[in-house]
Amino acid sequence: MWRPVARYLQEKYIPEDSVILDLGAGYCNFINHVIGKERHASDISNIIKKYAAPGVITHIQNCTNLNDMPDNKFDIVFESNLLEHLELNDVEKTLTEVRRVLKPGGRFIAMQPNFIYLCRNYFNDYTHRQVFDHISFPDLLSNYGFEVEKIEPKFLPATFKQRLPRIPFLVKLYLRSPWRPGGKQMLAVSKKPHVQN
Repeated sequence: MWRPVARYLQEKYIPEDSVILDLGAGYCNFINHVIGKERHASDISNIIKKYAAPGVITHIQNCTNLNDMPDNKFDIVFESNLLEHLELNDVEKTLTEVRRVLKPGGRFIAMQPNFIYLCRNYFNDYTHRQVFDHISFPDLLSNYGFEVEKIEPKFLPATFKQRLPRIPFLVKLYLRSPWRPGGKQMLAVSKKPHVQN
């Protein structure tokens, strides 16, 4: 069900001539469904080589050290459900790296579990290390030099498998609705400033 999600984000935030990085890409569900001048997938696991679509450039590396990527390379950096699995110092290193590789004016698009709506079962996933919500996450982004552009507190259900209908048309309707029943993941869109501090 990633195609309608990627299309929605593309229409609102991602010009088709963008150089895009999917950070923690895993099965490449996002990067395979977005259009860009260059598409890059980065993950600590080499699984991305198996799942990346033709034309997607893969990088096997840790998100805390994007050492093979130059400064100011990307128009868009996207991550989905990555940061909550990191220790705090690794979150900080990752945000520093994201800011470094983004072009001035480039966007960081993050999908994260919203703890306010998931607090009851959040730690049922033993790999969760950090807690973010739609109030604390923008503060974190601001502290690392990002200009927060948009926060959607209830962007998607906790998992696609449980709540989101499997018919792409219904996913599209869900994303366009002002009411998002079961929405427990947030969307945060921020920019690297044109003028560096």
